Amino acid sequence: MDRIVGIETEYGCLASEEEAHLSSDLWPAKVKNYLFRTAKAGTIDLHYRDYEEPPGNGGFLLNGGRLYLDMGHIEYASPECLHLRDLVTYELAGDDLLQSSLEALGGADQVSFIKNNIDHHTGATFGCHENYLMKREAQFTPPVLGTLLTFLATRQIFTGAGRVGQANPLAFDFEPPPQEAHVDFQLSQRADHIVNDIYQWVQFNRAIINARDEPLADYRKYRRLHLLIGDSNMSPFATALKIGTTACVLSLLEDGRLPRNLILNDAVQSTRDISRDPTGRWIVHLENGKTMGALDVQWQFHELALKHLRGSGAEVDWLLESWSFTLEALERNHQALIGGVDWITKKWLLEAFMETEHLKWDDPALQSLDLEYHNINPAKGLFFGVTPGKRIGEWNNNVRRQEAMHQAPFNTRAAGRAVAIARFQKGDHPYVINWDSIAYDSRDFLVMGDPFETYTEEVTRFLSDRRPTRTNH
Repeated sequence: MDRIVGIETEYGCLASEEEAHLSSDLWPAKVKNYLFRTAKAGTIDLHYRDYEEPPGNGGFLLNGGRLYLDMGHIEYASPECLHLRDLVTYELAGDDLLQSSLEALGGADQVSFIKNNIDHHTGATFGCHENYLMKREAQFTPPVLGTLLTFLATRQIFTGAGRVGQANPLAFDFEPPPQEAHVDFQLSQRADHIVNDIYQWVQFNRAIINARDEPLADYRKYRRLHLLIGDSNMSPFATALKIGTTACVLSLLEDGRLPRNLILNDAVQSTRDISRDPTGRWIVHLENGKTMGALDVQWQFHELALKHLRGSGAEVDWLLESWSFTLEALERNHQALIGGVDWITKKWLLEAFMETEHLKWDDPALQSLDLEYHNINPAKGLFFGVTPGKRIGEWNNNVRRQEAMHQAPFNTRAAGRAVAIARFQKGDHPYVINWDSIAYDSRDFLVMGDPFETYTEEVTRFLSDRRPTRTNH
């Protein structure tokens, strides 16, 4: 992949009836405190990061990532990853950190962390945000952004996590139609909650692309593309497809090779239409008045990537082959994608249960099963009971590594940050850790503006410098 990428995942928390006296809001705090104070998995923040993140709210981890509380949820941000396999591995490390903490605290039987994006009871949504480092000179003209939105709206046919039912959220400039057809099951959990194509205020107006320009790197060289549209995936294969295909399209964008005739008339409406279409035709309306199926749109992006990117690396070639395998199976054989595409896997499990129990889609039990699909506990989560085919199964089984909870990627800025974190754990002087800088004691900040550099030597040298001697007069 050779592109710096990271994922931010917000986890729901579900407590059993036996734990009703303990609010599920308390368990995220207990787990956060355990990780930093007892398990020594990282270093806690000593300073305010903003008005909603006081000291002690979270911190950076030994694996280079970050864990903190966000409006009651635990949020885990992976370290910067350069390769696709690493990205999937470090995304899974968040699951492993939370589950191992529950087990150490004796709460695994009563409490579960749920990696999904909706609360069926309140209608709330929580995110899975993707971050892609891009060249500053990349041209984000309206036609380029329009084409990128087309890719993002249509990729849910293989990245969607699936959901039972529907939601009709309100935003400042959006109101749903007064009467909408009932939806039993749809492809994406986030689709109903995306109300704008490009916007800056994340909390109140969720857009496909977040417009803030915050590179967390040298702003003269880089920009960061921040995406809000994605679902949290249980299948590592689906995560690889989501990140890998998007990275390929961004390479095409930077090279000026995106098609010029694939701009949607309304990207937000198309996102919702595709997600809710039970026929699997997934028709979208283009700005030029034509209509196309989302599958055909994805084939066009795949063909461009194949033409211009094939042979550029083993991971890219694996991704291109897996992309075509997935698109072919979406056309002809959904069974081949069980365990690999989440919405297909979930729908298959739910339909089997409905047939056995003689239930219909409006039965409340299906919403409970929907949640249990996303339970990160391998002993409870429905996803873990599925046996995929060989291609998908081998990928899913080989990307989870226990050491990723405590070791950073060796080939990005996360490596240098991890050196600093380990040192700060042993010292008793004040420190500051940011994604792109560190400070210790009374020294100046060490700026780490290039995420492609490891900074291990620079950090070691910075922290080994003798502390200035204070003289009392």
